[in-house]
Amino acid sequence: MKPVPMADLAPEHFQWEVTDRIAVIRLNRPERKNPLTFDSYAELGACFRQLAHASDVDVVVLASNGGNFCSGGDVHEIIGPLVGMEMPKLLAFTRMTGELVRAMIHCGKPVIAAVEGVCVGAGAIMAMASDLRLAAPSAKAAFLFTKVGLAGCDMGACAMLPRIVGQGRAAELLYTGRVLRAEEGERWGFWNSLHDDVFAAAMNLARAIAAGPVWAHGITKTQLLQEWTMGLDQAIEAEAQAQAICMTTRDFERAYRAFVAKQTPVFEGN
Repeated sequence: MKPVPMADLAPEHFQWEVTDRIAVIRLNRPERKNPLTFDSYAELGACFRQLAHASDVDVVVLASNGGNFCSGGDVHEIIGPLVGMEMPKLLAFTRMTGELVRAMIHCGKPVIAAVEGVCVGAGAIMAMASDLRLAAPSAKAAFLFTKVGLAGCDMGACAMLPRIVGQGRAAELLYTGRVLRAEEGERWGFWNSLHDDVFAAAMNLARAIAAGPVWAHGITKTQLLQEWTMGLDQAIEAEAQAQAICMTTRDFERAYRAFVAKQTPVFEGN
């Protein structure tokens, strides 16, 4: 698929803005703490799949809206209808939610979550599926699935969460559904850092990443995912090949010439 511009994307179920090659996504139901619906799941998944081919986006920021990040699946618009569904439709739904995570991790762009307030259920999964997670002191993350009679193994949680906070801590959060508050989450490594103005901090980080070798960043994101299932020998060889490919880029040469000239390199993503 050819690279395509996405600045003019006009989604129905979330806010979208592209500035300086940074896309900002906000769920647009702040009066309900930004719950997800069947339609917003599907539209977000389609957006992240398209981002893999975006010609004008290098970094994505998933931001909060109205002081909250996401309250998970809408009780009335998702959970209620699910109670009346038969297995084939239920499986189609759970596969669709998992596709959002797949789209995020395969989009080829670093994704930064900037979390304020409520970040629970599928909202916590979206934060977890981001590459970097920044939080405000108000952030409250919880994997609430057990609270509604479901297993904690939702949308890849049992694979991803232990890799972030460790097996025992992940088990605690997934069995109990309790709230992980901001300072504890930072100690556990769930949040990379805490900020009073978390959106400004996320945008500063996004600008720093976008000013780097963005093509090589895409390689890093790919390797972070692929090496989950590799042994160490395989990972070392995969990284040798990936780094050799990066050494053929103009950005690698630009960095060298800038270093020799005692200048700051200006990367162009090629």
